[in-house]
Amino acid sequence: MYVNQKKSRAREIIYGINAATTAIESSPEKITAAWVVKGREDKRIIALEKKLLSIGIRPQVAMRHSLDEKTENGVHQGIVLEVIATPPKDEKFLEELLTKLEDDRQLYLILDGVTDPRNLGAAMRSAWAAGADAVIVPKDKSASLTPVARKTADGAAEQVPFVAVTNLSRTIELLKEHNVEVIGMAGEAADTIFDYDFQKKTVIVMGSEESGMRHLTREKCDAIVKIPMAKGVESLNVSVAAGIAMYEVVRQFLAK
Repeated sequence: MYVNQKKSRAREIIYGINAATTAIESSPEKITAAWVVKGREDKRIIALEKKLLSIGIRPQVAMRHSLDEKTENGVHQGIVLEVIATPPKDEKFLEELLTKLEDDRQLYLILDGVTDPRNLGAAMRSAWAAGADAVIVPKDKSASLTPVARKTADGAAEQVPFVAVTNLSRTIELLKEHNVEVIGMAGEAADTIFDYDFQKKTVIVMGSEESGMRHLTREKCDAIVKIPMAKGVESLNVSVAAGIAMYEVVRQFLAK
């Protein structure tokens, strides 16, 4: 049984069946309360109720409008968890991670100026699927792991380290010091991701959908590449583009 005594710590909301499942399985000690919607006979919800009871959390039955209020009308699918808030990782964590990892096949994702929490969540999900070692964002002018981002991430927020840094330029230099190649994505680049020979340690850098990478970030990149697209298509959603780019890196990793 997991009983949390730290009542003074900040709380955050997690909702949705997949996100709740991951939270229960990966961090049961952080769960402080749970609610399930009244009247929904769903085998997945029933299974989650049993798991919650097994860790000492008795879910409260709530009306749908109450869960709507808790999630700010998010798609909660009938289950909401309250958990101890997990602050983002910092530069110190990233440096320790870079020092600790021995595998040459390292993959990181930098999101420079992505402010939509749904795009952040979707990019986190793609990073998890691609086996990325961390997702890195600047602290300022960037989306954070809000409940909406966590729901969109569909469990990835509990699996992939989320690192928020004070100085992105300095963080890129840190990555380079550990032999990580920094590859920026921009639609006007001459080379495509399929032409580029990705090295074993790679960080993919995505800019915002509106303005792309910031000038200083772009200058720090070792190379700039693009995703080739059919005539008439101007751009892709940033999370979709990040997924395509990361999987090309993974494909080349596996081919070597």
